[in-house]
Amino acid sequence: MKGLYDNEMKIVFASKTVNEAFARITVAAFVSQLDPTIDELSDIKTAVSEAVTNSIIHGYENEEGSVEINARIFANNVEIEISDSGKGIENVEIAMRPLYTSKPNLERSGMGFTIMQSFMDEMKVESSLGFGTRVIMRKKIRSVEEEQVS
Repeated sequence: MKGLYDNEMKIVFASKTVNEAFARITVAAFVSQLDPTIDELSDIKTAVSEAVTNSIIHGYENEEGSVEINARIFANNVEIEISDSGKGIENVEIAMRPLYTSKPNLERSGMGFTIMQSFMDEMKVESSLGFGTRVIMRKKIRSVEEEQVS
């Protein structure tokens, strides 16, 4: 896919909860080259946190695996793909419903996918039982000129 993007990065890390902050900060640093607003950066960091947390808690449960993030920048847009090789989601449509959680004993709110959808312009979830899950999110970063017109 070389040449399709202005810039891209890939990181892989262990599915440990301590790495959620690492993922959020790394993606924020990468996206900063587009000069996002504080709100845009906050939205992206929150969506990344939710997706990574889902991979760690739901994808791997108490097993250890790896989480991969591919981030791409093109024409003032950022695309962030977060994937795991965990257990997968049996029914993505049900899992994406607000307040649905497969871990009520952990006091999970069931709002992860809803939060990702509300903070990003586009979101797609692909999952296969026994093979893992991939969340692809996109957000347009408004340029300074667009901000001044609004």
